[in-house]
Amino acid sequence: MALTLPAHPDPLAERIHRSGLLHELAHGLGGPFHYLLPERFDANLAAFRAALADAGVDGRIHYAKKANKASVFVDRCAAADIGVDVASLGELRDALGHGVRGEHLVVTGPAKSAPLLQVAVRQGALIAVDAPDELEHLLGLDGGRPARVLLRRHPPSQPGSRFGLDDGQLHRALERCAAAGDAVRMEGFSFHLSGYAVRPRADLAGELVELCLHARSLGLPANRISIGGGFPVDYVAADAWDAFLTAQRPGHYHGEKSFAASDFYPYHSPVAGADTLREILAARPGGTGPSLAERLRQAGVTLLLEPGRALLDRAGSSVFPVQGVKDRAGYGIVTVDGTSLSLSEQWFASEYLPEPVLLRAAPSPADPADPAGLADPADLADRPYRACVGGASCLDSDLLTWRKIAFPARPRVGDLLVYPNTAGYQMDSNESPFHELPLPPKVVVDHSGDRPRWRLDR
Repeated sequence: MALTLPAHPDPLAERIHRSGLLHELAHGLGGPFHYLLPERFDANLAAFRAALADAGVDGRIHYAKKANKASVFVDRCAAADIGVDVASLGELRDALGHGVRGEHLVVTGPAKSAPLLQVAVRQGALIAVDAPDELEHLLGLDGGRPARVLLRRHPPSQPGSRFGLDDGQLHRALERCAAAGDAVRMEGFSFHLSGYAVRPRADLAGELVELCLHARSLGLPANRISIGGGFPVDYVAADAWDAFLTAQRPGHYHGEKSFAASDFYPYHSPVAGADTLREILAARPGGTGPSLAERLRQAGVTLLLEPGRALLDRAGSSVFPVQGVKDRAGYGIVTVDGTSLSLSEQWFASEYLPEPVLLRAAPSPADPADPAGLADPADLADRPYRACVGGASCLDSDLLTWRKIAFPARPRVGDLLVYPNTAGYQMDSNESPFHELPLPPKVVVDHSGDRPRWRLDR
């Protein structure tokens, strides 16, 4: 029996699917593509802002640009006067080029290059210092203005993390900043924490508030902390997710491939997006005393956030035209135009589990579903059909979906498979023009009129 794991219903996406626009785009673009819904980004941003306002917390949001390279989302950041989290010189230049002000950028990532640091200082960006030598490099720069820095704290709850300064390094960094005079402006602290648990984030954020108070005693401004990202997205219903994890076994996958439940992204989250921020702000660091929100207010500390995936929830999907179908014993293999490199969950030895939607192409006399008349007529009928989904490359492991999906009908050449809600990290984290196949373009969809309109992302 096939496992099913459909994404949450999305009326806007369903309207676009019914409009016929996606088949027109597949024909016009000549291959796979991603479509983007920027108004969803706006709505998610508004939810985060509301969570900060309801808690009475002074906060600033920086979109984690690495989650999706599309220009339209950076344009939205500039229009909304929010910041962008960048980790390379290319990302920094792109954000500036789309109208984001330099002082609204936060530069993260380990061991930043000298050119990146030079431009960041000149543009007044906030720099999360990850190592002692990085701080020394900044102190030696002549950028014409003080380097604005956060000192990144190594997370005690994750001793294996490669990010941040340990206790001794943090102590010495504070002393160096205090002695540096106008060469540096130490504005606070940050951390990089893996996972989505609320309690570790609230606890470490509470510690950073106390570190700000200590830094002020040394004469440093220290008026902000960054808790990074780590706001989950809820892709599927709880009962479907629980049933999937309980039932899944190698027989559900092509080649009897085995996945441990721990390999999968948590596609269901009972609390997600801006609601996670609400829980973090309401938590009591250390389990006692005032809430994190109250501690931030009492200390006059601004909270910085760097969400990526959560700002992109339901803000786009990926579309792959069907190139062929072959039958195996008990299931089929659908091959699409495109590769698994455009669904980046494969990067983590997993796969993107919310299942694709099959959009049928209407067969015509000029392009019938079975031009040679070779298929059994029963195979062309609209009856359930189990199949995995492979890419167009010459690699046996190039599968977009190893799982044998329960399609409502046998896919045909010219049909489309739409993978839902892929804007957060899936579209281009590890895309490659392998085989000289072009990268799928990104299409911005506007549905404000009677019929959806589109433009290429620039």
